[in-house]
Amino acid sequence: MERGEAGVKEKLKRILKTVWEFLVNPRLLLCFVAAWMITNGWSYVLLVLGTWLEIKWMMAVAGAYLAFLWLPISPEKVVTVAITIALLRWWFPNDTRTLGKLKAMREKLRLKKEEHKQKKEQKKDREN
Repeated sequence: MERGEAGVKEKLKRILKTVWEFLVNPRLLLCFVAAWMITNGWSYVLLVLGTWLEIKWMMAVAGAYLAFLWLPISPEKVVTVAITIALLRWWFPNDTRTLGKLKAMREKLRLKKEEHKQKKEQKKDREN
């Protein structure tokens, strides 16, 4: 194995470990479950109750919403993540570990966006 491959593997292990620690944080999981119940869970509960109690309107409402969720245009996942982050900030404002990682990720994305914009401007200047 070459030296470069070992470095890439170590970097990948570090990244995966960081992501894993971020995702299995109990506070984040609690907020995610609450956000999922707000966006999706209620419809599954309604479908089960409607089927069990044989209430047609419950099954119809839940079925229609669940059908919408499975469409490719459904923004449910983005909304669930946004609600998760909002709940995390609201319920656990002193959770510096998780919120710090979110801030670091946002800053990294901002810097990459600026870098991309500068490269695009440099390329445009070279073409002129």
